[in-house]
Amino acid sequence: MSVLKVVEILSNSDKSWEDATKKAVKHASKTVKNIKSVYVKEQSAIVKNDEVTEFRVNLKITFEVS
Repeated sequence: MSVLKVVEILSNSDKSWEDATKKAVKHASKTVKNIKSVYVKEQSAIVKNDEVTEFRVNLKITFEVS
């Protein structure tokens, strides 16, 4: 039987929501082992001078607890 835990993480990128998601997983994997999945809960963006300048994601990362 597996036991899984979920943590919520916020991340941002000046490139894309996908890049923000990848950054979050890469950063989380430094301290969280056995990451199994990521769920993008919310996406948002910051606009300045009629241009999108920052992409933000709110993620739920699921990992196996040993």
